[in-house]
Amino acid sequence: MFLRIVSDSFKRKPRRKILTAAALALGMAVATATLEVALDVGDRLAREFRSLGANLLVTPASDTLPLEIGGVDYRPVDAGAYLPASDLGKLKTIFWRNNIVGFAPFLDVPVEIASAGPVRTSHEDSHEELIGTWYSHSVSVPDGSAFTTGISATNPWWRVEGRWFSDTADEGVAGAALGNRLNLRAGSKIKVDSGGQSRTLTITGIVSTGGREDNSILAPLEIAQALAGRPGQYRRLLVSALTKPADSFSQRDPATMTPVEYDRWYCSPYISSISHQMQQQLPGVEVRAIRQVAEGEGRILTRVSGLMWLVTIAALFAAALAVGATSATTVLERRLEIGLMKALGASRRAVSAFFIAEQLFLALVGGLLGYALGIILARALGLEIFGVAPALRWILLPIVLLLAAVVALMGSLLPLGRASRVDPAPVLRGE
Repeated sequence: MFLRIVSDSFKRKPRRKILTAAALALGMAVATATLEVALDVGDRLAREFRSLGANLLVTPASDTLPLEIGGVDYRPVDAGAYLPASDLGKLKTIFWRNNIVGFAPFLDVPVEIASAGPVRTSHEDSHEELIGTWYSHSVSVPDGSAFTTGISATNPWWRVEGRWFSDTADEGVAGAALGNRLNLRAGSKIKVDSGGQSRTLTITGIVSTGGREDNSILAPLEIAQALAGRPGQYRRLLVSALTKPADSFSQRDPATMTPVEYDRWYCSPYISSISHQMQQQLPGVEVRAIRQVAEGEGRILTRVSGLMWLVTIAALFAAALAVGATSATTVLERRLEIGLMKALGASRRAVSAFFIAEQLFLALVGGLLGYALGIILARALGLEIFGVAPALRWILLPIVLLLAAVVALMGSLLPLGRASRVDPAPVLRGE
């Protein structure tokens, strides 16, 4: 008789069970979607931030005394030491090499600019600055592969009217302010002189960055090296790297860490650990985080991740309340069944096990349905926010099912206790 009651349980009063499964499904759908987005949001936002500029600055360690105000380096452009560009491929051999999105070396050269074509500039022999760098340059990596990098990777938000220069041609782009002052436009030819060296450049476009580049000529690094008499060298390096938001552990001095702590720090993509690995591969350099960028990214990532986890917890709490309400109603409606089970010899533990098994079954159904709905919702959110759907993580399925079981049991805790304490005598008498 007892087994028959158990087997018939799911056939009678299905409405309450459907409501419980629906509540669990909605809660798990929201939890799945937010977990998918939360696990993906760090990488997505980090990549979005990388389009706003580099977050690491590399300079010679033997350079002049740093002069930095508000994260901006104010040292003279012609002061200090230089670094070999041939070593830059080693950056793609560090432990977190895949997190190095791009890098661009820079060499600033004071030059005199004169017209070299039919389009005349408004000022002859103008004293300006030429910034040598890479736009899209192929770098040889020690493992035999090649990596294409330059300001196209570190500063993709820079926009140019016309086109960027070729790294292998005598070309350059003029800053917006400089172009307006010297009447330069795409197609203009200028002659640049520095220290007895001269090159004739074709202006291919006008760039606007909102920084000092607006008052300079940007040209291939090789041209700046020839004008400065510094073949194969650069003055500073901007690196764009995907990093994990800084915390108290990341700010510790690695020299004070235990071997286990050092391994954990070294194998985490903190900006400090990536900087340390870069210094190991490029001897004689100083790597510093561009604080405004790094700190801003860390705050935003922390807050967005916190918001996602808060939404997840709220969805689970709401699901638990809904399950508790439906379970309490179910217990009241089925007091007669409970009384009959106890009259037939069922113990409190057996009655509790009966209802727990029922709730776990509903958790399984609700969890599977919620996971499927959550994946659809996560894809919609990812496409709307980032333009790319988050990666499907099957590891979340057992986690969601476990959460559904926990929510179902926690929500049913009080009703289950009430069911186990039902006295069969008055119930069977209809009292």
